[in-house]
Amino acid sequence: MMAELESLETAAEHERILREIESTDTACIGPTLRSVYDGEEHARFMEKLEARIRNHDREIEKMCNFHYQGFVDSITELLKVRGEAQKLKNQVTDTNRKLQNEGKEVTMEELKQCRLQQRNISATVDKLTLCLPVLEMYSKLREQMKSKRHYPALKTLEHLEHTYLPQVSHYRFCKIMVDNIPKLREEIKEVSMSDLKDFLESIRKHSDKIGETAMKQAQQQRNLDNIVSQHPRISGGKKSKKEVCASSDLEVKNTSPMSEQDSGILDVEDEDEDEEVTVPGAQDLVDFSPVYRCLHIYSVLGARETFENYYRKQRRKQARLVLQPPSNMHETLDGYRKYFNQIVGFFVVEDHILHTTQGLVNRAYIDELWEMALSKTIAALRTHSSYCSDPSLVLDLKNLIVLFADTLQGYGFPVNQLFDMLLEIRDQYSETLLKKWSGVFRNILDSDNYSPIPVINEEIYKKIVGQFPFQDAELEKQPFPKKFPFSEFVPKVYNQIKEFIYACLKFSEDLHLSSTEVDDMIRKSTNLLLTRTLSNCLQNVIKRKNVGLTELVQIIINTTHLEKSCKFLEEFITNITNVLPETVHTTKLYGTTTFKDARHAAEEEIYTNLNQKIDQFLQLADYDWMTMEPSSKASEYLVDLIGFLRSTFAVFTHLPGKVAQTACMSACKHLSTSLMQLLLEAEVRQLTLGALQQFNLDVEECERKLQSHFPRFSYSLLFLFPLKRRINLLDLFIQWDWSTYLADYGQPTCKYLRVNPTTALVLLEKMRDTSRKNNVFAQFRKNERDKQKLIDTVAKQLRSLINSHHL
Repeated sequence: MMAELESLETAAEHERILREIESTDTACIGPTLRSVYDGEEHARFMEKLEARIRNHDREIEKMCNFHYQGFVDSITELLKVRGEAQKLKNQVTDTNRKLQNEGKEVTMEELKQCRLQQRNISATVDKLTLCLPVLEMYSKLREQMKSKRHYPALKTLEHLEHTYLPQVSHYRFCKIMVDNIPKLREEIKEVSMSDLKDFLESIRKHSDKIGETAMKQAQQQRNLDNIVSQHPRISGGKKSKKEVCASSDLEVKNTSPMSEQDSGILDVEDEDEDEEVTVPGAQDLVDFSPVYRCLHIYSVLGARETFENYYRKQRRKQARLVLQPPSNMHETLDGYRKYFNQIVGFFVVEDHILHTTQGLVNRAYIDELWEMALSKTIAALRTHSSYCSDPSLVLDLKNLIVLFADTLQGYGFPVNQLFDMLLEIRDQYSETLLKKWSGVFRNILDSDNYSPIPVINEEIYKKIVGQFPFQDAELEKQPFPKKFPFSEFVPKVYNQIKEFIYACLKFSEDLHLSSTEVDDMIRKSTNLLLTRTLSNCLQNVIKRKNVGLTELVQIIINTTHLEKSCKFLEEFITNITNVLPETVHTTKLYGTTTFKDARHAAEEEIYTNLNQKIDQFLQLADYDWMTMEPSSKASEYLVDLIGFLRSTFAVFTHLPGKVAQTACMSACKHLSTSLMQLLLEAEVRQLTLGALQQFNLDVEECERKLQSHFPRFSYSLLFLFPLKRRINLLDLFIQWDWSTYLADYGQPTCKYLRVNPTTALVLLEKMRDTSRKNNVFAQFRKNERDKQKLIDTVAKQLRSLINSHHL
């Protein structure tokens, strides 16, 4: 077993040595062979080596047999090439010989010169290869400058300066280019700044068009919101105004700094047909590329801060010009609209610049401009709106201000101060409404006939009842034709009050007010209408010189019905504002007070007019105070006066009982006082008993006729106290019952309780003067002397009575 193992190891070792011989370089085979000779199995290795050589020979023989035909072909081709190579050799030899012969004629100096020229040409080509890109870049720069592509020109200039010129800086033309680079930069700055100035000027001129477009968009959005609010199922989510602007293809055209268009404003011609379908975006009207190019150019040139300061300074100046309102702005709504359009256009541009540039303008700058604009705009509106006297213009102005505020609010500007100012304009609007309705009420009151409204059929009756809340079961039962108790101005005034309320409600729309605030505003304005405007109009009608008693009576009736209708006005306001009158702090209408005051004024005017009429009749009284015998009938003036009072009191039957009684009582008091004044006036210095008897006849006739014609108003009681006093006085003189008067004076049961001793003394003095001057010889007759003494005695007693009661 050990011998077999040694044999296997020897065989393996020999195999390794053979592989090493086959794979090892010949120069390094020595150590391998030495290992063979050092071993004891040299003979066996040689056998193995011989066997391996025989194997390799057999393989070589096989390979040669396989490639023999190719070898033969290769030898044949090689023989052919040898012939051609010989021919080529002969030709080269011949050419060399000829060249040598020709070269004998060329000198060495000429050859050197040609070599030098060849090197110069090669160097020139190399230098031109370096210079041509520089010249090409410079030519490209000039072309870009000529075509106003300033930003690409600036980039080309940078490449030229930093990449190309350093490679050929030692050439003189390059030095000229290097010296010209700052001038080119300055030229680019000046040209780009000129484009910016043109852009700013165009923006200034077209701000109103930009603002008009933005406000139209806001109006469209508001209309859309209203439609969505009315049809909530359709709404898939509302967008803000700014989102609508962004979604309406508002991307600015050619905003890249590489843009070659320099116009600041695109085509802004009106296209009404297109605008009916869609309103173009406000920014679609503007090409902002001049701003962007100029900003990039100045940024590249390291002068961005200078550019920002210049831009902001110029825009501030433009803002001040935009915010300066025209002097006649208040005359038409178009003046306000143009003013608002310019402001909106200005801030739409600034807002777009804010969001499309980095740092040219910032939020602080925009907020500062807006604060200035807001204060100046509010001041201008306060001033110019104060000139507006037409409520329709004020209402249109309010709607325009709301649209103006909504538009700018859509761009993120705070507008609370504008809505606060609208509350101030609301007060002015109320004043203009009051002035307008003052004229309306005057026309209604002036054109009214102050007669009950006649109704001839059911249609007219229902029409009037539909205009004015009136219910009267007795009137409804009456057959046609019939009359309403009030005149035409009652339903007209009532409807105008409702129109006024509607007008107030219109102003409160879109002001973001609560229902309670709207209700309070309407009620306060309506109270002013009732207590100031309508009240003044009624007072003016009542105080007119030519107003008649019939008209005054109708005014009292009309105001009574208007007073009753105030509760319906309360309900009307409640229905349109949805604020219950029981709500805390709800303002109440003062209509009841207004109509009561008007009615009281009319009543007083009735009393005054009636008294004036009585005075006019009494001015016709022509008593003969010296007559000795009275006539058998009443005086003519008194007959006419009684006829007038009868017709007047007949009209009073339509008045409330208390008013009629008060009017009659006032008339009787005034008549009684005036009649007594006839007796006591200083011009009547003397009177006779016959004159007193005639006067007494007139008084009794007056009382008798009036009591007989108006028994159902108990006129006897009304006339009793004012006339009875005069009758007692006249009875005292006619009956000459002084002893009874003097004896019972001061007693509750006195017959002449209402006779004033001072009045009696005045009449007695006038009769005494008459007795003295009536007959110069009366003192010689005993009866006359006794009568004179009696008068003197009574007069003395009356003076004593007066003095005793005054102490």
